[in-house]
Amino acid sequence: MNEITDETCSVYRARGHDNGEVCSAMNVCRNCSPGEACFVPDKYLTYGVEEYGSIKGELMMMQEIYQRGPIACGIAVPQALDDYTGGIYCDDTGDMEIVHDISIVGYGVEDGQKYWLVRNSWGTHWGENGFFRVCRGTNNINIESDCAWSTPKDTWTEPAWHITTDAEKNDPNNDTTVYPFPQPEYTASVSEGLASKLVRPEGGACRVDYAGFTNGPVKHTPYAWETIAKEDLPDGIDWRSKDGKNYLSWNKN
Repeated sequence: MNEITDETCSVYRARGHDNGEVCSAMNVCRNCSPGEACFVPDKYLTYGVEEYGSIKGELMMMQEIYQRGPIACGIAVPQALDDYTGGIYCDDTGDMEIVHDISIVGYGVEDGQKYWLVRNSWGTHWGENGFFRVCRGTNNINIESDCAWSTPKDTWTEPAWHITTDAEKNDPNNDTTVYPFPQPEYTASVSEGLASKLVRPEGGACRVDYAGFTNGPVKHTPYAWETIAKEDLPDGIDWRSKDGKNYLSWNKN
């Protein structure tokens, strides 16, 4: 919940719970120079959340998104969603097996069809520049059943620094391999070599099958959906353009 780092030192990796990397201090934060071994910085900025909890159902999700921003949700992934190229997606197979997490960044209505605006992590070449829209109000692909919200801890007024310990610098799981520069292009042999470093270790990896709230929600203020009447909600919102500002980071995979 606390001491989360950003992408300046913890680069996003498209890895799942079954092919994650071995946990190490370097996976939390690292710095690298071409032709040299990576290392854990002496200190780095960290972030955290103040309140968090679970959420489900169309109205509560709309309230939270409108008032405080995007939420994370689990979804099923039918083959047609893999093949999605645009438009409002409405699954007709009844697939409800949650196998993937996404971020809902808005909602709206087009030609009478309500939809969620969803940010995916499959690259900007997929869907609508990395986003997709899915039917809203019918729990399509189980998108309205397993969601989470959080509010950020104020670490911008007084920056929160993590001071690295000697144990973290010398963590035996830190990857100190000096890789060739520039990085070689993809080949089967290179892929197999990297895979040997990404085998899930005995006892688990940094990615897990499921991470939930073990102690229930942590909240000190009213829930977002307790403060605005249903009829006062707008028909749509998009956090890519809220009051003329884009609050989302750039898309990549």
